[in-house]
Formats: sequence, C-alpha cells, structure tokens
Amino acid sequence: MSKILLKGGTVVSGSSVKKADVLIEDEKIKAVGTDLSGEKGSKTCPCPYREGSETASDQLVGSEYVKCNRGGDFNGTGKCHVTKEDLSGAEVIDVTGKLIFPGFIDTHTHFQMQASDCVTADDFDSGTRAALAGGTTCILDFTTQNKGKTLIAALDHWHEMADGHCSCDYSFHMSITDWNPDIKSEIPVMTREGVTSYKVYMAYPNLRITDHEIFEILQAVAQEGGIVGTHCENGDLIVALTASLRARGLTSPSAHPIAHSREVESEAVNRYLTIAHEAGTPVNIVHLSTKQSMDFVRMARDKGQIVCVETCPQYFFLDDSMYDLPDFEGAKYVFSPPARKKEDQDALWDAIRHGEIDTIGTDHCSFNFATEKILGIDDFASIPNGIPGTEHRPVLMYTYGVLKGRMTNQAFCRLLSENAAKQFGMYPQKGAIQEGSDADIVVWDPNCAGVITAEKQIQAVDYTPYEGMEIKGAPSLVFLHGQLAAKDGQVVRKGLGRYVSRKAADLSFRKN
Repeated sequence: MSKILLKGGTVVSGSSVKKADVLIEDEKIKAVGTDLSGEKGSKTCPCPYREGSETASDQLVGSEYVKCNRGGDFNGTGKCHVTKEDLSGAEVIDVTGKLIFPGFIDTHTHFQMQASDCVTADDFDSGTRAALAGGTTCILDFTTQNKGKTLIAALDHWHEMADGHCSCDYSFHMSITDWNPDIKSEIPVMTREGVTSYKVYMAYPNLRITDHEIFEILQAVAQEGGIVGTHCENGDLIVALTASLRARGLTSPSAHPIAHSREVESEAVNRYLTIAHEAGTPVNIVHLSTKQSMDFVRMARDKGQIVCVETCPQYFFLDDSMYDLPDFEGAKYVFSPPARKKEDQDALWDAIRHGEIDTIGTDHCSFNFATEKILGIDDFASIPNGIPGTEHRPVLMYTYGVLKGRMTNQAFCRLLSENAAKQFGMYPQKGAIQEGSDADIVVWDPNCAGVITAEKQIQAVDYTPYEGMEIKGAPSLVFLHGQLAAKDGQVVRKGLGRYVSRKAADLSFRKN
C-alpha cells in the first residue's frame, strides 16, 4: 500500500482556495484537511446534515464522532477524521507555498494524425509525455470515422495507436464524417465503450457533413446524454475564397486568414446554434476564436440555449500579423481557425473574466516545419494545418491569465480541469481534489520562472509557436494515479496512462 501526504499546500478548486493537506493512498485521494499529520488533524466534512451544522465546511477535530441528523453515522463509518493508522508509513512531502490543483485535462488533441501524406510529429507516446510534463494528466483525442466505415472501426484503430503507449490518461471524442441509420445505431454502442462526446465538421470536403445530418446527430447523441462539439467554419466559403486568392496569385501564408476569415467562422457558429435550437439540444463549440462568434453565443444563451465554449491558447497569444513573417515563417502559424486580430484577443479575455468560456484545450496538431509545413511553400492551402501546444498550455494561461489579473486561481482550475471533467463525464473521478477522486494532482510552484523554447520542450516537433515567451509558475510535481510521474517539467515515470471510460455529460455548470 502506497501513501503520500502532501503537507502545507493550498488546495484550489473551481470555487475555493484553502490551506489543506492531501493524503494519497494507493491511487486515490484518501483525505483533504488541515494539519492531517498533527495530533488533532481535521478533515472537511462534506455532509450537510451534520448535527448543528448548516454548511458543508465545518471541521471535525481529533476523534470526534459525527452523527447525521437524518439518523445515521457519516458515511456509515461513525467517524470523519484521519487516524494515526491512516498516516502510518506515509511519505511526507512538504509543499508549503505551492498550489495544489486537480490534474489538468486537455480537451482537444490530435496525436498520431494523418493528413494527406503527412503524419503529426507527436504520436501518443511523445504527445502524452509532453502533456504530462506540463501538468496535464488526461487528454481527449479525436478519433475520426472514415467515410463508408463504422464508428467502432475508428475507435478500434485509435485504441491500437494509444493503448500501452500513453503516459497520461486518455479518452476519445468520436468524429462523425458519414451519417446513416447504421451509424446512428452505433451511438449506444459508443456509450457502452465509454465514448459520450462527438465532433462534426462544417468545413473540409473530406470531413464535413450537412446541416440536416448535424440536426439528426445532435438529437441522437442527446438521447445518450452526450454532447457534440463542432468545427464551425463555412466550408463552401473557404473553397470559394481559396480559389479566388489562388487566381489572383496570392499563395503565401498571408492568404490563410483571408480564406478563413472571421466571418467564415461566425456565420457557421450562428448556423450551428440555430440548428441546435431547432434540435432542442445542448452543444459545444470547439476552438472559438472571434468576438463576433462570442456575441452569437451570448445571444443563444439569452434565449435559454445551453452552449459550451472551448477556446485555445493560440487565440490569446498569436495574431494575424504572424502570417506576414518573412522566409515562410508564417507557415508555422497556419492552423484553423487562424490567429485573429488584437480585438478578438481582447474579446476572449473579456469572456474569460465574465465566465463565458468553459474549457481551454490546445488543438495540439504538430507538423514539423522543415519537412511538413514546407510542402505548402507554393500554395498556402497545402500547408498542413495545426500547431503544437499541449506541453505549454498551463504555464501560458497561468502566466498571462492568473498573474495578469485576467482570471483567478479558481477560474484557472475550472477552465483547465473541473469543467472539462464535468462536461465530458469524468467528474468527480477527475477534476477534483476530494476524497475518493483519482489521485491525479498537480503541485504548482507559483514562483518558478523560465522561457519557452523548442530546444527544451518534450513535444517531438521542430518548433514552438511560443518561442521566447517568458513564463512564471510551473508544475513542480505531477501525480498520476497516486504515483509521482513528472517533476520539474520532466517525466520521471512514463507509460502510466490508462483509457478513461466516460459517463454522460454533466452540464450543470453551464445551465442558464
């Protein structure tokens, strides 16, 4: 039996920040409370029915017995405290001055993905090691159904690539590219396989589906308690704009944000929300990037729609001036939707302040600049879309979000962990520092300072779009299933990742 006591830290949840110790026993969190190693260690009582108590925040001290005013002992044990036996043999780690977060969850990765003749630089091995080093203990990758093939075939293929190769936990969204009655009948099968979230595309000729099909998919998935995320760009407009740009001889990376304009995204967002309104279902919008798109989300929410929003670090830190860099450097920043204007960045930060964005993923899709991105040197539309980011998401959002006063520690926890765990059916197994949750824990050093460089990263790609950015605050210890898996930005125990079978979505945090 393995026991670890994290002593003297500050535990952060989506709603609170409090000084507390955390006791890990084997793979689970055994207890959270103040001075657990002292003679009178105390543990927060979550029972709202304790005699004489009106809240769940009362502390129980020493060997005090707890009587529930509904007639029984708390949890049927008759006690709510940590004994000397509980602590016997525990390794004590002093984390004074550190923050303790639930393990971060990256809601959006594309590892080992093939695009035309290219394959991403990061497979599940290097991608999950990079994620873990940065404090991410669970990733959600996108399986993609091939047209004419089944969902289960796609899921089996992704399991073949991921199983036994991951250093953090993993699960899968299912991307539907072909819809018919047979595929519809597979949705309950996916639920039994632990897949409860889906993706559809409104762009890309080989991936996109019709509005009619989106309507039917939304309703079929909702019946299973799942949720559909959508890549919102108007595919027909992208094709038309790309052809127009090529005809005018505009083939450099600077043409990319014109072909994928802000209006191309916002029109699709508005259309998707209209489809969802008529279908009567909640929805998720992935990698939202513009002010106008956010305005459409507000309008839908004002009408009572449940709309979840994901965005990514690139939309806060990169802008469309990147596409004008000399020597084809702009190709490094070709991803879709593309980097936007400063006013869109400001609008997203404002949405963060007002709690209007729910999750921050990365859309990690890493293609090497020297061998893959270069393939589009004569045609911007041939540049493989995507950038790396899973390793640096937490440090970026902490440095330029929390430390700049744009979000609180609690919001940081919600955006990078708690909301994702709820939305994607993993809470409170994931996304929480509480008794019984998986001991996936990030001990965060708020004083650690450094500079992001490709030379030092674990991501197996030859550049980072955040080269030279200064950061402050970083994970000093990362625990996965109660084992120390990463320390000071380096993986010390790899291969611990497991597949997470997920339940129905819990959207209570977003209900209007």
